[in-house]
Amino acid sequence: MFSVTIDEPQNTAAKVSFLSQIRATPNLLTLLRLFIVPFIVIEILYNDFRMAFALFLLAGVTDALDGLLARWLSQRTTLGQYLDPIADKLLLSTLFLVLTHVSLIPRYVTVLVFSRDLGILLISTLLFTTGTLRDFRPSWLGKLNTLVQILGVVTVMSERVLASAGLPSAVRMGALSAGLLRVIAVLAPVSAAQYAWIVLRRVNAPAAV
Repeated sequence: MFSVTIDEPQNTAAKVSFLSQIRATPNLLTLLRLFIVPFIVIEILYNDFRMAFALFLLAGVTDALDGLLARWLSQRTTLGQYLDPIADKLLLSTLFLVLTHVSLIPRYVTVLVFSRDLGILLISTLLFTTGTLRDFRPSWLGKLNTLVQILGVVTVMSERVLASAGLPSAVRMGALSAGLLRVIAVLAPVSAAQYAWIVLRRVNAPAAV
């Protein structure tokens, strides 16, 4: 009985803190991005790429705004630090899967992308749980990989939008998306190898005195 009485205010404070973080405007925008993901999938499966692309752009706007608002409103939260990259990765990974399902992205590209992400996730989880290394900032090659993935998804969806409108520029956009997908297939394993090399170097580095 005594322990319950002592811990209850702490639990209540933790709940209030968590709820206040959820109510922060940047985190609400991040949650909106998560909410949009299944509707993008539905529109792609029903071959309505105009609506899917519009929703994807809306998700991109929320991604840009949540970071700006977090700085402007001084609403940087621990929840946001975890939730924002999760929402970004979920959006991008889901699009790779569904676009592969409708035969717009080759399977081997999606396999390479997911293999990279899974490997990095497993390494990061292992190092974090063992307390070996807690600095998981992405490298410049990792950032480039993410940027090219975003451009690849944008061009693939843009090609479908232009094709549905009967515009000749769809052919050029299709050639661009094919080139970007080949670059993604190269960058995914290369950036994963760089990440592994950086981790090994930091783990083996002598401790600072």
